[in-house]
Amino acid sequence: MIKFFRKIRQNLLMENKTGKYFKYAIGEIVLVVIGILIALSINNWNQNRKENNIENKILVEILNGLNEDLIDIRANMLFHRVGLKACRYYHDMFTNKQVQTDSIQYYYKYLTMGFISIQNKSGYESLKSRGLELIKNDSLRIEIIKLYEQDYSFIRKLEEQDPEGNFYDNYYKEINNHVSPHLIFDRNGEIESIQLPLNITDANQKKMLSYLWKMKDDRTFILKTYSKILEKVLRLQSNIEQIKTKG
Repeated sequence: MIKFFRKIRQNLLMENKTGKYFKYAIGEIVLVVIGILIALSINNWNQNRKENNIENKILVEILNGLNEDLIDIRANMLFHRVGLKACRYYHDMFTNKQVQTDSIQYYYKYLTMGFISIQNKSGYESLKSRGLELIKNDSLRIEIIKLYEQDYSFIRKLEEQDPEGNFYDNYYKEINNHVSPHLIFDRNGEIESIQLPLNITDANQKKMLSYLWKMKDDRTFILKTYSKILEKVLRLQSNIEQIKTKG
């Protein structure tokens, strides 16, 4: 009987030890899991901070590029407006209206001048190499993509590849055939003035006026396109500044 009670006592002690060990093991596992979760959280936080820093640097690079783009856009718009003034000047000249003859050098230069669209895309290229999803704000990311992939691409083609916009090759030679014989040059060979009237036939006058109309129409369309892009660039700049401020 005594042996029986001793055996029961030993079994209870063993169960008690096992329970304590089990509780200890559970506690250890919980601590390990908590440690892993903390490590993962720290790692995620570091990764997010790293990505945020990269995003911010790229946005700054894009912002700087947009500032330079604005200079080119406004310069091209200015020269296209001068081109429109040249069209009006030549229109008056070909229709025998009074013009400032000493202004011929200025308008002679810009009548058929074409331009290129210089776009600073280094920031956007950096973004593409990192992955477009780096920009977390969906609307901002879409806005950036549309500007660089659609608007910039369109104005570049319009300025540099559209045959209708090649004013020099299309119109310079024929217009110059009627103008150059009347030009007056100074001792240095610079255009000084022009002798008027041009005295051209009605058929040639109509041809020249049709050329001027076409150049005016094309430059007006280019200017409208630039105006829309200018608004988009300014809006994108503002949106980037807001995102950077919030960040």
